[in-house]
Amino acid sequence: MQEKDKWAIFSISSIPLVMTLGNSMLIPVLPEIERELGISSFQVSMLITVYSIVAIICIPIAGYISDHIGRKKVIIPSLILAGLGGFISGFAGWQMESPYGIMIIGRVLQGIGAAGAMPIVLPLVGDMYPDQKDVSKGLGMIETANTLGKVLSPILGAALALIVWYMPLLSIPVLCLISILAMLLLVKEAPMSGEAVGFKQFFKNTKVIFKREGRWLYAVFVIGGILMLVIFGVLFYLSTMLEDEYQIDGIKKGIILAIPLAALCFSSFATGKVIGQDKQKMKWFTVTGLVILTLAIFTVSFSKDIYLLLTCIFASGVGIGIALPCLDALVTEGIEMEQRGTISSLYSSMRFLGVAAGPPLFAVLMKTSHFFMFFSNSILCVIAVLIVLLAIKPEDPVKPTWG
Repeated sequence: MQEKDKWAIFSISSIPLVMTLGNSMLIPVLPEIERELGISSFQVSMLITVYSIVAIICIPIAGYISDHIGRKKVIIPSLILAGLGGFISGFAGWQMESPYGIMIIGRVLQGIGAAGAMPIVLPLVGDMYPDQKDVSKGLGMIETANTLGKVLSPILGAALALIVWYMPLLSIPVLCLISILAMLLLVKEAPMSGEAVGFKQFFKNTKVIFKREGRWLYAVFVIGGILMLVIFGVLFYLSTMLEDEYQIDGIKKGIILAIPLAALCFSSFATGKVIGQDKQKMKWFTVTGLVILTLAIFTVSFSKDIYLLLTCIFASGVGIGIALPCLDALVTEGIEMEQRGTISSLYSSMRFLGVAAGPPLFAVLMKTSHFFMFFSNSILCVIAVLIVLLAIKPEDPVKPTWG
């Protein structure tokens, strides 16, 4: 990968970093927002939920549009919209006496912007580089940036809230502006091949793809959703436990939550460098990551010891970090350029669905028992391993025939 290509990847990587910060920074601030606005815990949770729900709905639409008009033509307006949404929410909190309704509108706009920015970076990287080794390295960096945003967000959000509670929201347009400038100045998009097709033909083409490649695509979609569900559910449990049982909150809690995410970040970066274009490696690295995750979740089901819990959650981060870049690469490299945006966007929607489902699922499971909560999730991870083994069958390491 040439020097200019590295700068392009760094620029593209800023998008998942910024979008993740724009949402996850609010998590440590939610209790303070609840107190400042005098609203219920359900109402304050909607500031996170509406963002994810809108993104899930809009991601496939953004992918379809990007397949027709180009990636940058979707990403840059989406970044502008995300910045505008953050500004509206932050300005409402700053200037209005009853800002909640306007803040929700701002978060809806931000969710639409995120849908058109973050998921489109996967097909953009796939379009830019003919060498699949460069694609895998680039996707590893993208996944690393995404995870780095999760690592930094609880710490940065808590730190900005020390200035004033709505400062994390007002920081979003600044972060989006940085990404916009980087995209405009440093990223050269590959020209779209072929002519744009109408929606009817597009729908027909998508059906053909799923008929031909459906088994492994569905597998990758489901596994991506499971991984996000488990990591965000476990982090929700850890956050609650640290505050309720150990009275650890604020920046200190953010640092502890960042530890497993840092492990995920490092292993994502390393995996992206190693897998190259070898789809056999992608499959078996995914299996390895899922096995590590399964053993970690299964082990912690037998004890509430805080040190064992943190060790196993750290191992979980490593396992998920090994699997995610492989799933990204399988989707991006296994689909032709003309449909890549649509398919990768559907994959991103499944990951967002996992993010949205993890915390409420663990909230319900926390009312049962510690053993059942983690043991049931270890069974879910075992199912994910079986799905990989049975449904993803690349016959050749360079030019696979999907089973």
